[in-house]
Amino acid sequence: MDLLRESAVGQILRYITKNRILLYPEEKDDFSWPPLDAVLASEKKLQAIQEDEITPATEKTERQIPEDEESASESDEPRLESIITAPDREEYPGSHVVTTRTATRAYTRERFEVEQQLAADKTKSITIAPTKTSDGTILVDWYTTDDPANPQNWKTTKKSLVLVQLCAYSLAIYGSSSMYVPGEGGVMAEFHVGDTPAALGLAIFVVGYGIGPLLFAPLSEIASIGRNWVYVPTFCLFVILSFPTAVVKNYAGLLVLRFLTGFFGSPCLANGGASVGDMYSLLELPIYLSAWTVACFWGPAIGPLISGFAIQAKGWRWGLWEIVWLSGPILIVFLFFYPETSADNILRRRAQRLRKRTGVANIKSKSELEQANLKPSAILVEALVKPLEIMIKDPAVAFTNVYTSLVYGIYYSFFEVFPLVYPPMYGFNIGEVGLCFLTIGIGCVIGVSCFLTYQIYYLIPDIKKNGLRAPEHRLVPALLGVILLPVGYFLFGWTARPAVHWIVSLIGVIILVAANFFIFQCVFVYLPLSYPRYAASLFAANDLCRSMFAAACVLFSRPMFISLGIGGGVSLLAGLSVLGVFGMFFLWRYGAKLRSKSKFAG
Repeated sequence: MDLLRESAVGQILRYITKNRILLYPEEKDDFSWPPLDAVLASEKKLQAIQEDEITPATEKTERQIPEDEESASESDEPRLESIITAPDREEYPGSHVVTTRTATRAYTRERFEVEQQLAADKTKSITIAPTKTSDGTILVDWYTTDDPANPQNWKTTKKSLVLVQLCAYSLAIYGSSSMYVPGEGGVMAEFHVGDTPAALGLAIFVVGYGIGPLLFAPLSEIASIGRNWVYVPTFCLFVILSFPTAVVKNYAGLLVLRFLTGFFGSPCLANGGASVGDMYSLLELPIYLSAWTVACFWGPAIGPLISGFAIQAKGWRWGLWEIVWLSGPILIVFLFFYPETSADNILRRRAQRLRKRTGVANIKSKSELEQANLKPSAILVEALVKPLEIMIKDPAVAFTNVYTSLVYGIYYSFFEVFPLVYPPMYGFNIGEVGLCFLTIGIGCVIGVSCFLTYQIYYLIPDIKKNGLRAPEHRLVPALLGVILLPVGYFLFGWTARPAVHWIVSLIGVIILVAANFFIFQCVFVYLPLSYPRYAASLFAANDLCRSMFAAACVLFSRPMFISLGIGGGVSLLAGLSVLGVFGMFFLWRYGAKLRSKSKFAG
């Protein structure tokens, strides 16, 4: 019932019925939050005293509180465990400060320390008192340290269900990018275009989901919107627009629709990592974030696998219809069972319900105060200007963006090189070429298995023993990844010929995909740890850079491989990736010094 109530369908049903069904605890008659009652009682008592001070003596004697009642009231005052949520906190009688709660979900050392303390406190179910700012605003927080409304406190089953939905959503979007690829020959035949224009159907989709995060990432950080009301409308538009994409009769219309579906499919790519971070602590985040990353890697891999045999039998449009069949059922489940995960949004709505219940207008959440004067111009600057400014002025960010763009672009170039290798050299048909993409999934599974082993048996015990080290410590697996990456490329490039069995070249693909996974996992943890304040902007800028270069690779890779040959073309890309070996080791060794000179680093 909690999942349904928090889902898009549940919220719509509540709106239609004027909140008469799927009630929250604050809307039930038996609801009571003693700390808030104590605060409000204290305010009323103070107000009464102030009124007495200006009341004539004859009236004051009539309104005096008997001493026995007053003493009884004081003795009944509950002793409350409270957590600071504002720097200008006003203490209440009997309250006791146990720790400091950070409202932000930023990747900071402070967050790690707070989460460690809260993890111990959760076992005690300590009551959290609301706090009061100097201007009289009562700040709403979680009711207890183990408050079930807090996504960090959700049961493992609930978190798993939410994570599975998010992974399925991301897999469907990424898979939709590559489902088009096996049908490029049909596009060329029907619209009378060449190889490069036909490849635009993939490239323009990638451009769309590269631009989308610049808008959707900042929107999801606005407490009044949250994650769900970015995901739901755009996912619906993605599925709706997938219908005309499958039946469009002109080439220009096909490209426009492919761009729009990529654009509206991008929120899961822009905010997926943030949604995972909403539910899991900083210590365990890399483990569960890897599950989402696997879904993102598997999407492009299974796209040609799903559509290859169907296109071979039914034509190129069949692959576009399969986008509808894959994403449609996921959307239906998502609408009914995907809850809001943003703590700021959850607490904001809680404050609204408490204001309605008590009639006290100064009950607010911290996010309401912080974003009260938020202007569209500020969102625009955060979305468009800040990412570019950081990348230009900070060499560490510039390197990670350029290098991950190169790696990502080469990854997407394989969608164009596989048809040039396996059909002419080994006699594979379209469906069998799709099966070759399974090696991407296999490489990803190997990568995540090694990464999780490293996390569980070394990194997490090390952090528990020695504390959260410098962010550069998270780059250690990437050092292996940057070495393996050119090895995988060279192995593929120089064994992809009829004289060598096809399995050898695919082993090279497995190696390079596993290396890719190491690199991306480490970089995606390193950036927010190093620049916590600008994490959203950094991810948006990185996604834009990667997507633009990947789109370019889709267009120039086929002509390059035809001109230079498979061995020469792949060797060129492998040689470029070798430069990253020096860059990554330099970042690992001197990253702390670079951050000390950066005005953006945390």
